Order: sequence, then C-alpha cells, then structure tokens
Amino acid sequence: MFRLSAESFDPAALQRTLGDQRAGACVTFEGWVRDRNEGQPVGSLEYEAYGPLAVKEGERILAEAHGKFPILGAVCIHRVGHLQLGDLAVWVGVTAEHRGAAFDACRYIIDEAKARVPIWKKEHYASGDTAWINCATKGEHAGAEAPPPA
Repeated sequence: MFRLSAESFDPAALQRTLGDQRAGACVTFEGWVRDRNEGQPVGSLEYEAYGPLAVKEGERILAEAHGKFPILGAVCIHRVGHLQLGDLAVWVGVTAEHRGAAFDACRYIIDEAKARVPIWKKEHYASGDTAWINCATKGEHAGAEAPPPA
C-alpha cells in the first residue's frame, strides 16, 4: 500500500498492518524534517504531490519490490502539506521471512520513491528564502524559486 497523507500518522499502527506469522523480520525507515540542507538552515518544509500519479507510481514501486525480493508485505506513506522540524515526512515498512530481504526491499522502496514519485518539497530557509525541490533532482535547485508543475 502506497499513500499520501495530509495528516500525521502513527508508525506503530502502520507496522501492525504488516503483521504476518510467517515474518521473521520487519524493517522500517522514517524520514524526518531536518534543520539543514546543503549547508543552509531550514525552518520548515512543504510537500506537494500530483496525487493520482504519485499513488500509481508508488504502488508500482511496491509491486516491483515484491517481484525483486522475497518479502511478505510493504507499506509506504508520504506526507504532503506544511511540516515542521522533526515531523515525520515519510515512512516505509517491509516484512519478510528473513532480515536481508526486508532490509534490501526497504532501501529499494525509499530510494525509488525519492527518485520516481512526483513529490516536490519547498524548503523554507532561516534567511527567509524558499526553494522548490523535486525529490528526483536531489537538491539541484540552486536556490531557484519555482513552483511544482501543475
């Protein structure tokens, strides 16, 4: 299950949705809003997404993970909206019979989601400047102020 959420969510509740008696491992990843990016102090972030395409691509990534790794379950939730420092921005959980597959699939899911899912973040810097960053560009914003594509 891949989903976008405008509200905060409970990682423990999400992890419980992955419960499976066959599972010997559960690996999770939490991405938090941090106070610096590329040397600039960050005060907060905004995430925007093209919802239908984001969910479709996110579901495709989860299906790929199921095909590439012997996993039992996988979930990825990404926040949208305005987030403060320390807020949980993205959560990935994977269960498998063995830890290796769970670790590998979890890393695959977060890396592919950041590279392929149409989610943009607007960084609000301590200086008062802002910059939109497409997650796939991994910071290639050069301080430019440009809204995400409509």
